[in-house]
Amino acid sequence: MGSLPIAVSGSTVNSGGCRWWGWCNKNNSSGKSGSNGSGSSDSCANSSAFVFFLVSFVCLASIAGLYCRVLLPPNVHTTLSSLGCNEDNEGSWSIGVYYGDSPFNLKPIEEANVWRNKTAAWPVANPVVTCASASGASFPSNFVADPFLYVQGDILYLFFEAKNSITTQGDIGVARSTDKGATWEQLGVALDEDWHLSYPYVFDYNGNIYMMPEGSAKGDLRLYRAVKFPTEWKLEKVIMKKPLVDSFIIQHDGKYWLFGSDHSGIGAKKNGQLEIWYSSSPLGPWKPHKKNPIYNTDKSKGARNGGRPFLYDGHLHRAGQDCGETYGRRLRLFKIEALTPTDYKEVEVPLGLKESMKGRNAWNGARSHQLDVQQLSSGEWVAVMDGDRVPSGDVNRRFILGCASVLGVVMLVIVFGMLLGAVKGLVPLSWCPHNVGKRSDASFDWERSSLLSNRMRLFCSRLNRASSSLRARIKLKTCSGGLVLAVIFIVTVVLMCTGVKYIYGGSGAEEAYPLNGQYSQFTLLTMTYDARLWNLKMYVKHYSRCSSVREIVVVWNKGQPPELSELDSAVPVRIRVEEQNSLNNRFKVDPLIKTRAVLELDDDIMMPCDDVERGFKVWREHPERIVGFYPRLADGNPLKYRAENHAREHNGYNMILTGAAFMDSKMAFEKYWSNEAAAGRAVVDKLFNCEDVLLNYLYANASSSSTVEYVKPAWAIDTSKFSGVAISRNTQTHYGLRSSCLHKFSEMYGSISSRKSEFHHRNDGWDV
Repeated sequence: MGSLPIAVSGSTVNSGGCRWWGWCNKNNSSGKSGSNGSGSSDSCANSSAFVFFLVSFVCLASIAGLYCRVLLPPNVHTTLSSLGCNEDNEGSWSIGVYYGDSPFNLKPIEEANVWRNKTAAWPVANPVVTCASASGASFPSNFVADPFLYVQGDILYLFFEAKNSITTQGDIGVARSTDKGATWEQLGVALDEDWHLSYPYVFDYNGNIYMMPEGSAKGDLRLYRAVKFPTEWKLEKVIMKKPLVDSFIIQHDGKYWLFGSDHSGIGAKKNGQLEIWYSSSPLGPWKPHKKNPIYNTDKSKGARNGGRPFLYDGHLHRAGQDCGETYGRRLRLFKIEALTPTDYKEVEVPLGLKESMKGRNAWNGARSHQLDVQQLSSGEWVAVMDGDRVPSGDVNRRFILGCASVLGVVMLVIVFGMLLGAVKGLVPLSWCPHNVGKRSDASFDWERSSLLSNRMRLFCSRLNRASSSLRARIKLKTCSGGLVLAVIFIVTVVLMCTGVKYIYGGSGAEEAYPLNGQYSQFTLLTMTYDARLWNLKMYVKHYSRCSSVREIVVVWNKGQPPELSELDSAVPVRIRVEEQNSLNNRFKVDPLIKTRAVLELDDDIMMPCDDVERGFKVWREHPERIVGFYPRLADGNPLKYRAENHAREHNGYNMILTGAAFMDSKMAFEKYWSNEAAAGRAVVDKLFNCEDVLLNYLYANASSSSTVEYVKPAWAIDTSKFSGVAISRNTQTHYGLRSSCLHKFSEMYGSISSRKSEFHHRNDGWDV
């Protein structure tokens, strides 16, 4: 009936109050029949709103795309294997190896300085077994966790849970190491059932090898015997009709003791319950401890088992999981002081392992929940521990937050459109109860008498009046109105980028890139002085959180060095104070450096950790080269030093600036301080410039093949511009000095103008 008034709760609301985007063809909506006028106006209004939303979507999508390209680190985890390593809501667990002279003094394998030339791991770094390790052995896995060792002489066998990427259930994998855990040969799946398996506790009894995995989904606890160790197992016995989780069996005082958690009972607190059973044999029958349940408490107390118990200094020790903040947040260690059929007592003792300060960039930065430590025949202790960089449920949490952010974007875009006048209301005309098309008299009578319909019409009208109310309150032509629009726009962009980050950005970790399945570490070295302390503090805080950084060495050239306590670092920092202020100090031979790779990086360069990790991977592929982020092409007659754009115009480079470059510390530093380089070092001291140019000449002079490799950073910032302590403020003078160096070094060591490496020559796409 066109525009009949509708009485709602004592007030009169015209059907126009339910009009939506009617800001064109207004004449069509007045003085004509409701059918034609309203339809024409609504159609035009819909078109205008559609254009507004389309333009908004394109703009926001472009900003989000740029944000993804420049600022979001790639999801390295999902690229580790084409078969597995999918994102999993349970996490991205992997396994590391530790050594020590006691179980309370364990150090990660990288601190043992174990080198492996085959995998360019100098040194080998944790994790040593990952989802890619298992997936590469033809059993695709999203993660590996729950490690247990079985020692046979000098051979270590590692049993672990592998989350099958296809069936999404846990299987038991096995690997073998003949070098104390530095490298592992994947042997395949040791045990696969129709239900989830984990926690593969392996032990000896009466000349046989047994495995007692967790299979609580089956509702019982099963014992398997090795038929052909380590890959063939046979069910020996169902030893308990209880769905115990994370169970182990130990022998103590003439009895066998079974520790496990039953979360199925009424009143049982998940991850906070522990039971003990005892028997004269691992095969049973089992009797319950008098104090069962030993624990039924808060999940942060370490009740749930966290690996194999061990005997040290005459006392049994049990590892338990602290699941307070998230599942498997950390391990807690307990010394068992009493274990009898009627009594049990344990006290917590320090584990002695430091948690990483690198957060998600560390492979175990978020949680560790399983430890197996055993003593070798040499007396040394070896341990395996799992770790994860994200908390449990991280995938779902990120998706929910991402969807909430996108919903916020939609709401703000609508508000933005209402303020601009592109959106006239929040509810389309066709959604209003009295505008649903042709109706019978009976339905119209029902509509007028229906309380729900009245309230819907009132709600619809109030929503659509909000746009005019907003425009009346906020005058766009005023400063305050413009400020409101600017704030809404900024918040919308931030929410859009946040949503994209949560949904498509992965865990947000800037992970290391493995080479041939192994990880390694490098030393970060920078040279600075007292006037640049602000740069140094920011530099150390940022780069010490990068995954593969082992240590930061600060070459202090002038002034009073800072105290180490002034630097917020996640890795050790060593300040090497020099007697003479010389640029040659950058490449001084340093026997205290523990890694083969050194990243020479000026203290005023800030770039993402992901760029650093990509550069490190490329260097491991080409350790005989200088691998860096700033290419230069020295050519022409006479030779002239030019900026990067010159190299790009000629599609090639023959130098890499060592202010941001990886190199072999032993090879590079010995070349630089050789007798042959003495004349070049004198030029550097005289000009206080060109130390990087000299190193490029020395590399080129020692090889007939390519000696430089380029990696493009996603972004890089020169922080000296903000602190006002830039070394080379006059670009023209700086380039002139460097051109002079080119002439001198060419006379000393031969020209490099004939050398040229092209961009786009690698398959990784990082040298564009």
